[in-house]
Amino acid sequence: MPDTAEPTPAQTLLQAPLKAVLVPLDQVPDPVFAQQTMGPGIALEPLEAQLFAPCDGEVVHLARTRHALTLRTDQGCEILIHLGLDTVDLEGEGITAHVTSGDRVRCGDLLWDFDPDLLACRALSLITPLVVTSNDQWRCELAETSSPGSVIERGASLMTLVALSDRLPAEAVEGSNNEYRDQVTLALAAGLHARPAARLRGIARQHGCTLMLERGEHEADAASLTALMGLSLRQGDTLTIIARGSNAAAALGEAAALLTTPEAAEDDPAHDEPSEEVSTAVPAGDATTCHGLVASPGLAVGPLVRLEHPRLEVDEDREESAEEAGRQLKAAIRALNDTLVTDIEQARAEGRREEADILEAHQAWLDDPALLEESLAHIEAGRSAAFAWREVLELRIVELRQSQSRLLAARGDDLRDLQARLVALLVPDAAAASHFEMAPGAIVVAEEITPSQFLALDRVAPAGLCVAGGGTTSHVALLARARGLPCLAAMGSRVLEIMAHHDGATVILDAQQGVLTFQPEDAQLDTAREQIEQARVRAAAERRVAHEPAHTQDGALIEVRANVAGVEEARAAHGAGADGIGLMRSEFLFMARKQAPDQDTQRQIYQQALEAMGDHPVIIRMLDIGADKQLDYLALPAVPNPALGTRGVRLMARHQDLLDVQLRALLAVTPLDRLHIMVPMVTEAAELVAVRERLDTLAQEMNLEGRPALGAMIEVPAAALCADQLARVADFLSIGTNDLTQYTLAMDREDPDLAGRADVLHPAVLRLIDMTVKGAAGRQCPVGLCGAAAGDQQAWAALVALGVEELSVEPARVAAVKAGIRRLDRAALARQLRTWLDEAIDSVTLRQRLEQWLQEHASTSHTDAITTDATTTDRGVPRDAT
Repeated sequence: MPDTAEPTPAQTLLQAPLKAVLVPLDQVPDPVFAQQTMGPGIALEPLEAQLFAPCDGEVVHLARTRHALTLRTDQGCEILIHLGLDTVDLEGEGITAHVTSGDRVRCGDLLWDFDPDLLACRALSLITPLVVTSNDQWRCELAETSSPGSVIERGASLMTLVALSDRLPAEAVEGSNNEYRDQVTLALAAGLHARPAARLRGIARQHGCTLMLERGEHEADAASLTALMGLSLRQGDTLTIIARGSNAAAALGEAAALLTTPEAAEDDPAHDEPSEEVSTAVPAGDATTCHGLVASPGLAVGPLVRLEHPRLEVDEDREESAEEAGRQLKAAIRALNDTLVTDIEQARAEGRREEADILEAHQAWLDDPALLEESLAHIEAGRSAAFAWREVLELRIVELRQSQSRLLAARGDDLRDLQARLVALLVPDAAAASHFEMAPGAIVVAEEITPSQFLALDRVAPAGLCVAGGGTTSHVALLARARGLPCLAAMGSRVLEIMAHHDGATVILDAQQGVLTFQPEDAQLDTAREQIEQARVRAAAERRVAHEPAHTQDGALIEVRANVAGVEEARAAHGAGADGIGLMRSEFLFMARKQAPDQDTQRQIYQQALEAMGDHPVIIRMLDIGADKQLDYLALPAVPNPALGTRGVRLMARHQDLLDVQLRALLAVTPLDRLHIMVPMVTEAAELVAVRERLDTLAQEMNLEGRPALGAMIEVPAAALCADQLARVADFLSIGTNDLTQYTLAMDREDPDLAGRADVLHPAVLRLIDMTVKGAAGRQCPVGLCGAAAGDQQAWAALVALGVEELSVEPARVAAVKAGIRRLDRAALARQLRTWLDEAIDSVTLRQRLEQWLQEHASTSHTDAITTDATTTDRGVPRDAT
């Protein structure tokens, strides 16, 4: 019989949702659950094939694959029920859900039917965790009869959730024990825009705390991006952070670190988002020209096409009840959120980092409670759901567009995106008029372009973009730069007025000088087309020999491999002529998910990467999390300087189970002789020995005879100084120039004030690299380079001269870098470089001398006289043709 004991209002009683054997959470064979990363709870080994609601509540989320759901109790506690382990890969097979997101359930209502035999054979385990995800506000108390290993009947008392706030004295709730404040100066060069605001919201959620920002008389809750953006915070502004909750101290530390740390530049400088402080003065132009800000450089010629954005026409008054309209709005929000989650995971898996970050910011906007509350108020006043959402967002868009901050004004495009996409779900006919068709190669002119419209437009392959609004910090500008698509922004309404008289006419878009030329003379068109053709010919010449080995003028073979984040990039690298993968960043596989990927998921990705590269070797870096890269489900200690904290190989001491899963997945790929495993943040030989020993142990458990090559990253001065010792136990070494430079010079790579001085060509950094190469040479241990310097012509030339044998660059740079190697006299540059290093010389002077030397000694052959700056996009349009 069910236990009918009545809990107090501050408690929630959970009943066993099915007959099962009780399993302690720390014995679940999944580190995410076992380490209580998602929260505390209990696990059940099912003894029947139906699972019922453990309490009254609302289903706030049902996974697309039906294997997991989140139930929010009437008291506000959220509980994750995960049916089996690794069941996500079944894509719903064998699982029948009897509820969906938004449903109200009563205790004992049927949630799932499932096929236990199918799940037992196809999934890792039938063990079903029940996890309290809002654990900062609730404590779990197992029932006395709920002893581990015992059988519990369905409906019996399982555990009681006790609200922590009700058990604290009133003075403690508002006192210093759970409220912390800190006054900080905002260091984000672009101000508090959507992406860091979304991260701030994530910190609050991760710690189950309330985070407030105060600036003068104004304050904003981190749960609302609308409120945060309304503060109009810019670099240098002083504000107060207030954290409330049982884990407030940790949340405050992370929030302060986020707001006081300048935004990171990615490995590829092309990913940098320009500061709002750049000059925004746009020349007036004349009758045949219109100017704008360079959002993405390049040169293009093509016909003008106007991209129209008709107003979304929807019925103002609702016909259904307010309750039904509200339900429709919430259902549309959930559907759009599910779409965004899928798109984010796909973008992360395929290495499209910029796109994933932007979509995450959109997801945070969509989850803004202020937008929902105001929309529901309009519905209560008699408006339809679509009209209410459209009008609420229109007001926010106008407010952002009127902001004095160009960056905040550009965020109006993000809200326009959400406005259109949600209305399209509510009233599909309203979006039909916004569909556009055009031929490839057009110069597209628009008043504004939202990110989702850009992604749709990108499939048409335009030659360039001209936007009346926006700016260099807009998300469309970021996407255009990532794709090498020439783009001008902030051109003003004048471009639309002139466009009306030249629709379909051929124009020149010069996104180097920031000008769109109407009615160009024949000579101007000829010059522009000649420049584009020259760049196309250079690129074609590079590509023709891209699959051939790259030898320097004096006969040294230098391998050019690729840096990738996923399988799609690996395929692109193979097609671009890469000699292998020099760095596959496995952390993006972890960052693309709300929980750690299981062994088979990882194995499939790693296997596909090997297969994508044919016979070439693939170096996969072990999980490198910490500093500027964090996982919501992996709790790392808050420290004053995360760059010096638990990251890279140091994770083994705290999360061995997580890394064991990765190592087993790596060992499961074939053939192992083409797989190389790289260990990040190594400081001494003993750390690499420990990884090798663990690798051997796991390989023996898997009855494997072969072993993959194991190498160490040289990222800290200690590793460079001990390179000879590391070379004794490593199969290869790979220099990570980004971190090696920042640690050597004590200059944070994320500090924009120091970015110009944190140069890999600083003599101290070069001496450490020279020491690394020499130390490895005595052990015949090859040394490669996988940092951003591999894409910097002066830098890679200098490092090749020092003896580096392999460069790893972005796939699009492979052909050009190989061309540059073929015109380099390695021995001659080595002699000259060592002479310069013996002088009292700084990095600026050294860079200038290298540039001059490379120009004077460039090969004059047709295929080799190609500089690394002449890279082109897939469209054949030069990124830097002028």
